[in-house]
Parts: sequence; structure tokens; C-alpha cells
Amino acid sequence: MSTVLASVDQRTQLAGHNRLEVLMFTLDGRQRFGINVFKIQEVIQCPALTEVPQSHRVVRGVAHLRGKTIPVLDLGMAIGRRPLQEPREAFVIVTEFNRSTQGFLVRMVDRIVNMNWEQILPPPNGAGKDSYLTAVTRVDDELVEIIDVEKVLAEVIGMDENISEEVLAGVGAVEHECRPHILVADDSMVARNQIKRTLDQLNIDATLVSDGRKALEQLQQWAEHDPDRLRDLAMVISDVEMPEMDGYTLTTRIRTSPELAGLYVLLHTSLSGVFNHAMVEKVGADEFIAKFKPDLLATSVLKQVNQTRQEVGGSTAG
Repeated sequence: MSTVLASVDQRTQLAGHNRLEVLMFTLDGRQRFGINVFKIQEVIQCPALTEVPQSHRVVRGVAHLRGKTIPVLDLGMAIGRRPLQEPREAFVIVTEFNRSTQGFLVRMVDRIVNMNWEQILPPPNGAGKDSYLTAVTRVDDELVEIIDVEKVLAEVIGMDENISEEVLAGVGAVEHECRPHILVADDSMVARNQIKRTLDQLNIDATLVSDGRKALEQLQQWAEHDPDRLRDLAMVISDVEMPEMDGYTLTTRIRTSPELAGLYVLLHTSLSGVFNHAMVEKVGADEFIAKFKPDLLATSVLKQVNQTRQEVGGSTAG
């Protein structure tokens, strides 16, 4: 499996062109699933696992890899399917996202496909809030389901969503005549809710959308029909991985639009790696934060919201 993953440099060339690579795999049947290669460190035959007493039921054990100990989660069990019966005959997809490293146990790894984000579509409307799908696509005339691994990780490992008292101390009173808001674009329902809860603690309003194309359409609608709403927009918080239009492409479209070019764009992504910082500069984003640290996000939001209040207040006074 050492040749399954392309080099980081090669994969980075896809970023900014609304393209991605998806690693396809199976769990307990013929249905194929996918995960963005940018989240993956390596794919290996399942090593010996050490059981951990009182661990979450989907954690099949921990593996010792290159001096690190990582939890190995049965991905099928995590999304409500049958557990794998023979882990030693299966594979582990070692992933790094949301500031943590973990392995996902899968039955078989298929191959990597190079795709355009426009080919990655939101899950069907009937999927429901309990669905583990973040997107779907078609390969070889078969449906491939993209799993919301951020939701899996949040349920198994959990994340602190509370802002510290120290940061909350910097939250000022909200003035009704000058109430900036934020546009949030993220395809993961879990991630959207995490951001929403952070903004709720700051008493800041938000408009939530599920992908970059919807975000751009919302901004264009405000520019044409509600310029005051656009003027009061403190910032755009965007994920990078999203169906139809990724965060890099959204940022580029914002920067090339005369009505939107001045907007503050924060890329808030589960992806790790130094390439993100280079891409932030390349596409013209203002800031990059890796998910999910409430204090870091809150600090950035407060700084920009306060700046927007000063600018809007000054223009109103003038």
C-alpha cells in the first residue's frame, strides 16, 4: 500500500483548482465509500491491536506506529454497520485531521480517483440529521458515499466546545443598531453546529450554508438585493473540503468579484499540513485555523467583529 498515496507536493497541485483525490474503500459489503486523500497519512495492513479497557465500543484497540500510539476505530461500526470480524485481514487508513491522528479499520481499499469538486454532491435530502454522509459521487456508474469522519471522531473521542472564561471576558455588549453577522460554509453538520455554538457564546448571529457554491450564491444575493446586509458582514468562515465548490475556489471567486473582494475570509479546516498556509496566501484568504479549537476561533472572530463594528459605526456616524 506504500504506492497508494501520492506525494504531498503532487496532491497540493490539485488544491485551488476545485479538484481533489478520493480514496475508495469497502466496509462490510460491496458498497464503496470514500475519504479525501488530504486527510490520509498512510494505508497499512491492520497491525496487532492492543485492547483498551472501557474504551468506546467502536475502538478496536490501539496500534503502535512509528513511535506513536493511535486509536483504531472500526469505521463500519461507527456508522451503524456490522463490525469487521477479522481485523488482521483488514486495512487501516491512518488519518490526520481536527488536530488528531487515528486509524479507521476498513475491509478493503480500492483505489484513488481524481475528481472535480463539482462531481461531489451533497447527500440526498432524505438522508436526515443522523446520517454519516457528508457527500456522494458516482464512479464507474456506482454510487460512492463520502463519510463524515468529523462526525465519527466527535462522537467517539468528543471535543470541548466551550470557550474559556478568559476569552469570553473580551465579549462586549451587542449593539442592536450595529450588529455584524458571519457567513459560515461547511459541509459537515457537526462542524457547522460546533461553529454555531461558538458564535452563540459570543452573541454573534450567523448564516449557515453547506457548501461553497451556496455561500457564493448567498453573497451575490446580498450584493444585489441587500447591500446593507453585506456591509454588516464581519467575515466569511469557510471549510476547505466541500461539495460542488471547495473553500479555496470560493475564496478565489470572492477576491475576483468587485462587490465581494473586500470581505474577510477565514479558512477553517480539518486538514493539517504546511501546504494550507501556502494556499491561504495563494488564493487570498486572510487567515487559516485548523479545526477545532473554540478559543482560537473565538479570538479571531472577536477581533474581526470588533473591527467591523468600528468601521460600520464610523460610516454611520459619517
